[in-house]
Amino acid sequence: MIRSITRTALRTNVIRLASSRVALATPRLAFSVANKSTWANVPQGPPDAILGITEAFKKDPFEKKINLGVGAYRDDAGLPFVLPSVLDAEARVAKKNLNKEYAGITGVPDFTVAAAELAYGADSAALLENRVATTQSISGTGALRIGAEFFAKFFPSKNIYLPTPTWANHSAIFKAAGMTPVSYRYYDNKNIALDFDGLVEDLRKAEDGSAVLLHACAHNPTGVDPTPEQWRALSNVFKEKGHFPFFDMAYQGFASGDTNKDAYAVRYFVEQGHQIALCQSFAKNMGLYGERAGLFSLVTESAEEVQRVDSQLKIIIRPLYSNPPIHGARIASEILTDPTLKSQWLEEVKLMANRIISMRALLKKNLEDLGSKHDWSHVTSQIGMFCYTGLTGEQVDRLAKEYSVYLTRNGRISIAGITSSNVGRLAEAIHAVTK
Repeated sequence: MIRSITRTALRTNVIRLASSRVALATPRLAFSVANKSTWANVPQGPPDAILGITEAFKKDPFEKKINLGVGAYRDDAGLPFVLPSVLDAEARVAKKNLNKEYAGITGVPDFTVAAAELAYGADSAALLENRVATTQSISGTGALRIGAEFFAKFFPSKNIYLPTPTWANHSAIFKAAGMTPVSYRYYDNKNIALDFDGLVEDLRKAEDGSAVLLHACAHNPTGVDPTPEQWRALSNVFKEKGHFPFFDMAYQGFASGDTNKDAYAVRYFVEQGHQIALCQSFAKNMGLYGERAGLFSLVTESAEEVQRVDSQLKIIIRPLYSNPPIHGARIASEILTDPTLKSQWLEEVKLMANRIISMRALLKKNLEDLGSKHDWSHVTSQIGMFCYTGLTGEQVDRLAKEYSVYLTRNGRISIAGITSSNVGRLAEAIHAVTK
């Protein structure tokens, strides 16, 4: 009996000792696991090229530094510009005491109707026959993503042809949606002009029925657009090959100062019977950068087809963000649906475009007055916010290091960053690095 109790006690003590050891070891194990982050293997991503320029600009202590990297309009004092028509429209919206309920999945109806009319024209047969499916988007980027998702699901080919060069985000957006970007020639670096022959040759070599992204106006980043005659020729190529035109129109009105002129390519292709996709942004032409107001639309065969397309757009949008923001859309709608406000806005768009055009001319004149031996005619022949200067990466580096002038290494400058007070110094800097 004593021996049995002793053995029992011994076993109990061994169990207690083992338990105490486990207790002592467990915190060490937990501490070890806790110190290895779940995200320890996440690699550092590359910095955004444009944001990197802005960071370098901010760190530069030089008082007369110039930032030509930001793709946002600035007035002649170099300050952000809020359009008076936008301020008026915003005040009107505020007076209405509207609620803050969710918009429908496809957005604010007054906005989608008015935005489509601005793009296609109020007399567009496609609109009058209710053959255009529309949805509000989170500005132009959101419109592109919706379109990319739709094409990835329903377009026969998973390839999307993009011009070389193009806005850097185009490739990322389509890749993220499951599409495969394929390049076609667009810009002739040697002649600083449109490579129209190369463009046509590449589109003719492309597989029949391919989706092709086109910049409707003010090509980003080159500022080089096809002429109306070239757009007409391109329409014929699209017909011959059965290609699908996917338009990105981020600068309507902002390019030439005329919203109708800037929509020429879109309207001509629709008139010619093309079923197009269109992405619109109101960031530039209304200065609604942070409000994120945009539109995605698809021209279809019939009103019945619109219903089916619309149902699938809703299915795509629902898990992405459910419904779009309402404030910017209400401001844009107020402007586009009120004749007086719209007229005022169109004048302001023209004012912004004209300032950019005048800065192009002034930069060219200053360079010529300095005795530059280079041909700078491309500065004024290009259009829109951006200009491909022809500067090399090494010259761009010198501009930043020696003259505190910041731009992307491909030589692209934002003309909106030029003012009447800094254009002289900018020209001197460019002249110095291009001698």
